Amino acid sequence: QLAQSGGGSVQSGGSLKLSCTTSAPAYRNYCMGWFRQSPGKEREEIASIDSIGRTRYSDSFKGRFIIRKDSAGNTLFLEANSLKPEDTAMYYCATSPATYLPCGGYNNWGQGTQVTVSS
Repeated sequence: QLAQSGGGSVQSGGSLKLSCTTSAPAYRNYCMGWFRQSPGKEREEIASIDSIGRTRYSDSFKGRFIIRKDSAGNTLFLEANSLKPEDTAMYYCATSPATYLPCGGYNNWGQGTQVTVSS
């Protein structure tokens, strides 16, 4: 129900845009978020956006990553800028049963998309 696209390989300092399209319009009424996981590391929450478009970022990602969704609320985006090799990871989108911030309890996940940043 969540189809991810985007990602790929980029050089250090570059940018990428990830997309996550929902197949069920009802998701626009709930929180959505972006996460990432590197090999051997725990999954990190990057950012979340609630049903009315308010956003929250984990401290590590403020300033370089931007979460947003389209006007219909059916597609979630993550703009990743000034990328570093340590940003190399599998990136996932997810939906939550929560409606407003703080979001949590994510229970529906995209298939993941690989981002590789070379130095």
